[in-house]
Amino acid sequence: MKNPIVSICCLAYNHAPYIREALESFLKQRDVPFEIIIHDDCSTDGTTEILREYEAKYPNTVKVMYEEENQYSKGITNISGVFNFPRATGRYIAFCEGDDYWTDPYKLKKQVEYMDFHPECSMCCHSAEVKSEDDSYKSYDFIRPYEGNRILTPREVISHNTIIPSASMLFIADYAKNLPQWYFSCPVGDAPLHLFMLLKGEICYMDRPMSVYRMGRPGSWTDTMNDPAEQEKKWEKYYRAMVRLYTSFNEDSGNKYDDEVDEALRRIRFHTDINEGKDECILKPENAMFLGEMPEKEAKLLKLRAKSPKVYRFLQSTYKVLTKKK
Repeated sequence: MKNPIVSICCLAYNHAPYIREALESFLKQRDVPFEIIIHDDCSTDGTTEILREYEAKYPNTVKVMYEEENQYSKGITNISGVFNFPRATGRYIAFCEGDDYWTDPYKLKKQVEYMDFHPECSMCCHSAEVKSEDDSYKSYDFIRPYEGNRILTPREVISHNTIIPSASMLFIADYAKNLPQWYFSCPVGDAPLHLFMLLKGEICYMDRPMSVYRMGRPGSWTDTMNDPAEQEKKWEKYYRAMVRLYTSFNEDSGNKYDDEVDEALRRIRFHTDINEGKDECILKPENAMFLGEMPEKEAKLLKLRAKSPKVYRFLQSTYKVLTKKK
């Protein structure tokens, strides 16, 4: 497609069951010229063949980089910033991983129109629906961080206890081509991108679900982080990486966000301790705010785990037995 306004950047790795749905949701976008830039990180499940099919069918729109070696396993954690963002030719970049997808054919149009009329904004995001592999995720039906359209405050971006759906993000492409080193050193791509875009301008939120976040896909980040065998070392490594990220970001801001960064790191430490089984953190007064941010049922179970671990383990084992019988 000639002169795209939006470069849709997509990461694909073993997404064969999902990648068609993602690609079709991109191709259904209306009234905005776009290109689709994809990085296939040496998939082995048939994803590559599907991508070649679409590339052949839409040669002027779908542009795929195929790897012969998996780059993530070689230590390149932020694939987008290394391989996709530099190839973008549009004024804006929209992001979506290969196992998520969009639901509104005018998503890009709405976001581009807003950004064009608000040059002070560096990024635009929105709410999303949640879909789990086995329909077991019932905490909420939507990732809806806020009620109503709004400009996010620095505290909401830095010390957030909510999720900005990755497939909702649209941002200025030029900024994404000059990312700081601390972006590339982080094990996840979303948080450093939010922080960097905050340094560049305002981040706006549209209270409209226009994408789907697929949760708990086998092999996904959320799935592997819930693996008991990997949990402790991964969470501790993640925490140390986030300390480096927030410290570097705050230095680049002129240390103007000391309070927000301190709160963010205390929240991450709290959740890291929970995931490592350090239950003494649950009842500490200084963590009451973070416990109160969690869904009520989950918070009650954590309190039970801390106060009466034997009762908690009994209820947990009973639940597992009953679940297996169903």
